[in-house]
Amino acid sequence: MKQDPIVITAILKAKSGREDELFEALKEVIEPSRTEAGCLQYDLHRSTDDPSVFVFYERWKDEDAVQDHVASEHYQAYRERGEELVESREVYKLRLV
Repeated sequence: MKQDPIVITAILKAKSGREDELFEALKEVIEPSRTEAGCLQYDLHRSTDDPSVFVFYERWKDEDAVQDHVASEHYQAYRERGEELVESREVYKLRLV
């Protein structure tokens, strides 16, 4: 049975004064993520109202692709670096209905 892709929306808020550092860390994960076998779309957005807010919009082939991404070296490096930069993180895993 074919499954619909999984969409991830991740909303990140930088710690005060760390906005540009977080932006640089987030940009570093884009290209390697886009080259992953199960990646269908991986886009970073920045709020026009609050420059400390970033949103990833991701589409993955299936749950295995999501798990492979989370386990990837570049994602793990970003998470480690981001710990000191991120004030809050909300992640939503979605399927089209």
